[in-house]
Amino acid sequence: MSESTTPSAAPGGAPRSDTGGVSRRGLLARSGAVGLGAAGAALLPGAVTGAQAAPATATARSTGADPLTAATPALPAFDPIRPPAVPLAVRSPYLSTWMAADVMSGHWPTFWTGRVTAMTGIAVIDGTPYLFLGAPNVPNHPLPRGLVQRSLQLTATRSLFVLEGGGVRMNLTFLSPVEPGDLKRQSIPMSYVTAEVRSVDGKAHDVALYFDISGEWAHGNSGTKIRWAQEDIAATGSGPSLTSLSFTPDSPQVLKESGDTASWGTVVWSAAGRSGLTWQIGADTVVRPAALADGRLGNTSDTGQPRAINDRWPVFAFHFDLGSVRNAPATAQLSVGHVREPAVSYLGEQLPPLWKSYWSSWQDMAAFFHADSAAAQTRTDALDRRIQRDATAAGGANYAALCALSLRQAYGATELVSRNGKPWAFLKEISSDGNVSSVDVTYPTMPVFLYTDPEYLRLLIEPMLDYAENGGWPKEFAEHDLGSSYPNASGHNDGNEEDMPVEESANMLLMAAAYLARADAAAAKEFAAAHYPILRQWADYLVANALDPGFQNQTDDFTGFIAHSANLALKGILAIGAMASVATIAGNATDATRYRATARDYAGQWVTKAQDTTPDHLKLAYDQPGTWSLKYNGYPDALLGLGLVPSSVAQEEADWYLTQVNQFGVPLDPRHAYTKADWEMWTAAWLRGHPVSKVLIDTLYDFATTTPSRVPFTDWYDTVACNQSGFQARPVVGGIFALLSLGH
Repeated sequence: MSESTTPSAAPGGAPRSDTGGVSRRGLLARSGAVGLGAAGAALLPGAVTGAQAAPATATARSTGADPLTAATPALPAFDPIRPPAVPLAVRSPYLSTWMAADVMSGHWPTFWTGRVTAMTGIAVIDGTPYLFLGAPNVPNHPLPRGLVQRSLQLTATRSLFVLEGGGVRMNLTFLSPVEPGDLKRQSIPMSYVTAEVRSVDGKAHDVALYFDISGEWAHGNSGTKIRWAQEDIAATGSGPSLTSLSFTPDSPQVLKESGDTASWGTVVWSAAGRSGLTWQIGADTVVRPAALADGRLGNTSDTGQPRAINDRWPVFAFHFDLGSVRNAPATAQLSVGHVREPAVSYLGEQLPPLWKSYWSSWQDMAAFFHADSAAAQTRTDALDRRIQRDATAAGGANYAALCALSLRQAYGATELVSRNGKPWAFLKEISSDGNVSSVDVTYPTMPVFLYTDPEYLRLLIEPMLDYAENGGWPKEFAEHDLGSSYPNASGHNDGNEEDMPVEESANMLLMAAAYLARADAAAAKEFAAAHYPILRQWADYLVANALDPGFQNQTDDFTGFIAHSANLALKGILAIGAMASVATIAGNATDATRYRATARDYAGQWVTKAQDTTPDHLKLAYDQPGTWSLKYNGYPDALLGLGLVPSSVAQEEADWYLTQVNQFGVPLDPRHAYTKADWEMWTAAWLRGHPVSKVLIDTLYDFATTTPSRVPFTDWYDTVACNQSGFQARPVVGGIFALLSLGH
């Protein structure tokens, strides 16, 4: 059982007493973080409610406290959005830790699945301990006071918590860099954790900070044995020396998962060297009390290894004695990472992570990562500001907030590898099927890469093309994925897979055309020529099948197979038009003319077939009068400038959607109240300039900032009930960037 459900076995969770007393963990579970926040707030002068904070009753309800009896704390302000779950360390499919709560005190961070990946933070200010992160129970050291969380600021690459207590303010930043155009840095599977502390009352304060993480970061099964090590890592250039604590499964199962967590690889937890830094590895009930009792850690490693994660819950701890703190900030910096070799397999070939092309060891990479910290903060701050500026111009402040919430999640499902000395990228279909590089998951994610780094999109689709060209894929249409279970791209050479013939063939053509439109001329011509035969094969399949698709599956497979789908037909027709662009770049004018003429002919027929008997909207399927659906597949028409969908049809659809708006969005179709966030933003981009575009943005924002479903941003949710219908943490939220991908 995880620590979140078993107080007697949890890290820092003391057993229940024989008298029926409840442990500190139990008290936190019963009262929630609000009680802890209230205690902290009551001890601080001048506690005020943030202007952007949610109502007190909403906060109490979300944490399980009784709004009639719970004390009212100083509620944190959220800028620009209250995330359903806050990204902490989100850098790869296996480094994906979140805070599924409004405040950090009293809640454990979790892996994207909801499994606890414990991280503890305690500040000791003038001898008084204040909890600020996690839900530990420290034997003989109760934590009745917590730092008050004043605010949470979310940007595209970082989550900044501002906390106060004991006369000091702490800025705690979780930075997961996204590095467009820089494969070396983008390949690093590590995130920064930085704490800056300063006095806010004009007095000097003695401050120490304690951080630990648990063995749960290493494996999805807490009964698994792990082993650990400590080492000092020399500085690189002008960077700091490091103390690194690392741990790994004792019997790693290479290229296997447990609960979506890698069953091999090493967790790397490092602290930048500074005076007053001490460390310790050992049982949570030993290490945490030692830090609070002694004001330092022992620089010792428990010899009782290997042992199970839940056997005396080994934790990996750092203690920073910051000394006397005044107005100038004192800083403690850490990093956390998950390194694996090999990273994935492709048709039986084990592929190393791309970072191995730059560093011979994770130790060298970690030293570089810390030496690069200041520059990384500058680069990511520039990216954050660019996204905020461009997104606000494209869709307003709420749209910019949604983009900030989405970037790390989209990139965090991907990772870079090396194959024969060349970079490739793979994507995990997180939380739905777990497939490797699903075509119809990469496709809705595409807009984020088109905006930030089109070459990254090429790296993602290259393996998909290679498999169809050289890997033994037996069918005339495009494959659905490269393997049924990440990280093994074992293919489907027996043809047994989740076929989506029109869907995936069109997706591949549209992604290829979108990349080519943004590549420089030489790279575009090389790519188009290299892959022309397979792209032409798929285009010819669409010529034969796209105008009136048969009974086929499509990307919204949770709605079931459908025949004569108007939306699927639209995608296929636009893909034929996209092939004309590919042919032009490849220098095949005859094909370009043929595909363009076919697409125009089909588009005219499509309008007639799809028009409902009441001439104010298009149907869900040609043979289903009185129905409708969200025609998000119109977006590529705007993206690629194909001009195949008449403006009158776009206007008609936009007007219709305005009559179908629920409080939290527009449903996919009339069969259900649920929708997809990515498709809403694709629709908003296609219909940019019409009032419905802003409605789609604002209702999605309202969902994200108010939903009680505290999971990493779900893309499949109910537009009436405001809760998750399924899926979480998926990269398809990259589709939020659809408006940005059009320029502004």
